[in-house]
Amino acid sequence: MGFYCDHIFPHLMDWVMARPVFSHLREALLRSASGEVLEIGFGTGLNLSHYPTTITCLSIVDPAILLPAKVSRRMAAVPFPIQTNHVTAETLPFPDGQFETVVSTWTLCTIPNPVLALQEVRRVLKPEGRLLFLEHGRSKDQKITVWQDRLNPIQNVIGCGCNLNRQIDQMISQSGLTITHLDRFSMHGVPRFAGEMYQGAAVAQH
Repeated sequence: MGFYCDHIFPHLMDWVMARPVFSHLREALLRSASGEVLEIGFGTGLNLSHYPTTITCLSIVDPAILLPAKVSRRMAAVPFPIQTNHVTAETLPFPDGQFETVVSTWTLCTIPNPVLALQEVRRVLKPEGRLLFLEHGRSKDQKITVWQDRLNPIQNVIGCGCNLNRQIDQMISQSGLTITHLDRFSMHGVPRFAGEMYQGAAVAQH
């Protein structure tokens, strides 16, 4: 991945994404997580403190190993068991219908094949299971999308594969998941080209 993506960007990302404006959104999303949970794109573990203590266990998937000492401390602070899998979301190593909840936060922007990853999410969800998602993506405002498309090649480099202009709801629907709730909004204190948000839930139709 290179020195910047391996050693500099993880610290920068962790510092930015730990800000209160991000934490409040994580807390609102994750309070409804339940049962056996899978999180794709675990990153540096910033979701951990926002999971309800009633979940039975958490499986995490991320091909990268980021800030291991900090992540270990965050893992040690939660009461539920955690299983770590250093694989991609496009090839989930789980049987069909295993999870009550799958979580994706600021992840679908970076996955190389997000629709394939979401198809895998659909596969591993129980029939009554839900995907909880919190993602930035393509704006509804044409003036903003022009800048998102313009800046995306730069963001790909400085964000280590992050894309500004993916239409998250469309990708979720293309995967065979059905969106049951969707909020679209602009994050306070974040430039609109990077802070156009999709927050909601989707269900698997088996």
